Amino acid sequence: MRRYLKPLIWPILSGILVAVLLLNLFPQWFSSSQPVTQVVDYIQRETNSEPRPAPELREAVPFSRSSGPVSYATAVNKAAPAVVNVYSSRVVEREQHPLMSDPFFRQFFGEEMPRRQRMLSSLGSGVIVSDEGYVLTNHHVISGADQIQVALRDGRETFADVIGTDPESDLAVLKINLDSLPAIALGDSESVAVGDVSLAIGNPFGVGQTVTMGIISATGRNHLGLSAYEDFIQTDAAINPGNSGGALINANGALVGINTAIFSRSGGSQGIGFAIPVNLAREILDELVQHGRVVRGWLGLEVQEITSGLAASFGLNAAQGVIVSSVVQNGPAQQAGLRPGDVLLAIDGKPILDPRVAMADIADIEPGTRLPLKVVRNGDTLEIEIVAGERPPPSQR
Repeated sequence: MRRYLKPLIWPILSGILVAVLLLNLFPQWFSSSQPVTQVVDYIQRETNSEPRPAPELREAVPFSRSSGPVSYATAVNKAAPAVVNVYSSRVVEREQHPLMSDPFFRQFFGEEMPRRQRMLSSLGSGVIVSDEGYVLTNHHVISGADQIQVALRDGRETFADVIGTDPESDLAVLKINLDSLPAIALGDSESVAVGDVSLAIGNPFGVGQTVTMGIISATGRNHLGLSAYEDFIQTDAAINPGNSGGALINANGALVGINTAIFSRSGGSQGIGFAIPVNLAREILDELVQHGRVVRGWLGLEVQEITSGLAASFGLNAAQGVIVSSVVQNGPAQQAGLRPGDVLLAIDGKPILDPRVAMADIADIEPGTRLPLKVVRNGDTLEIEIVAGERPPPSQR
């Protein structure tokens, strides 16, 4: 047997070696699966469909930092001389000693208890907006002040007169009498867009004039509870105590807002600051200079927002309009016959979608204007005509 197998050993070994060599060199000959391209072609032939075209992707525009300004020094040099420091002070009287608040000790002095005066001062900023010396600042910066001093960037200092204040927009107008005043150029806050570069100039913490940079984070911010009429520009340029009343400018050095408030849990800047748009500030400036007060339309009613539940109870299909919660005695609303519980749907044909927007629209109405109101009362829709009055100061409401 061995004699017969011996001649076959070498052919078998040679065949195995050849097979191993071919397997290493040409593995596709021995693969049981088809190549991917062959499988795709097979599927396409079977379904008789054309291959899908490659998606057209939008290529990014090449980014170049040289397309923007390397420095904002030109813009700052235009605007900064018009930004002033505002120092306000008032005298308060207080008792000589804490024991004087005790009735036992008070009986020995009667009404002539010893008192002493104390000077309270506050710090803010302002912006010179005209060659005549008018300065825009915040109402809360100079509220209750007995004396107001303004310091310019060029080192000059002077006392300022209050032309008028508007607590409901938190704006005030001062007047200084100096020669060659550097007035700032006013921009257009309607053209401000989210993402625009913004620079805040003021006197934070009393350290001296300071410039911070950021972008416009949002426009038209309201429902913040900062003032009665809110339409704020939001910026992440650092605004700190002392910046109030200062300038928010664009990259060209034009005024776009009056810095007013910050949202902060610590008292310092956290990247959420608010400025009054310059277009609104310009309107308030003109009103205060010409009339000494701001003339606004007024209907003499208080309203509350309507919810889905309240809408269903009033028989409304949707939560629209506002509910009249109260009317001012002898005010325009009461004279027109409006009652608490009425649902106010539209004013002068304009649907009411937001109470604050409606409040701002009413403020723009000239007192004495007759307006049609659309009202729902006890499920019935009524048309009521009202004559707008002039909004009284907060102290008289």
